[in-house]
Amino acid sequence: MANRGQWGTFFLLAGTEKALLIDSGMNTPNAKQIAESITKLPIIILNTHADPDHISGNRSFNYFYMHPDEEENYRAHGGLGAILPIKDNDVIDLGRRPLKIIFIPGHTPGSIAVLDINNRVLISGDTVQDGNIFMFKERRNMSIYIESLKKLSMLTDSFDTIYPSHGSFPVFPELIVNLIEGAGQILDGREKGKVVDIFGAKVMLYKFPYAGFLCDIPERIS
Repeated sequence: MANRGQWGTFFLLAGTEKALLIDSGMNTPNAKQIAESITKLPIIILNTHADPDHISGNRSFNYFYMHPDEEENYRAHGGLGAILPIKDNDVIDLGRRPLKIIFIPGHTPGSIAVLDINNRVLISGDTVQDGNIFMFKERRNMSIYIESLKKLSMLTDSFDTIYPSHGSFPVFPELIVNLIEGAGQILDGREKGKVVDIFGAKVMLYKFPYAGFLCDIPERIS
């Protein structure tokens, strides 16, 4: 199950023994109750990262899975509760449904993707999408982001479909190569963007046919 709408995106994956809520949306403190209305299985929660549109329902849980490099981001946004640390290549088994953790920092320091191994689906958080990817303000790193995309590009024989948190749903593995190219053009200064306003902040939008990147305005322009 995927909940997608103005309050953000979160996913509920069920195995034979338990269910996993991946992210908990924006302005959805009742995310746990929504999940409980769908399944009677015990529910655990994991966050792909800790931007505000992914964590609003975490308060209903005493603990949650998150990469430890994301804790600073989580606490900075008022996140409460205990973190159960996960790392690259960890597997969470819901009961005949193993889920592999893939560490993909860059969008945030502790961003992860979740590979639903048997169903050949990658849940990518914000890292892989065809919307406008936030890469401005603190805790974003384009160089590391590109390396994480390259890592995912080496794993595409493991998944056929990608479930992103924003933009079109679903998207497909060939998007990863496009994002590597676009991000590289921005990093090298080969792409010209335009200044736009996002939540009252002036940022640079680099728009490609397949996605956009919202970045800090380069010093040479500001």
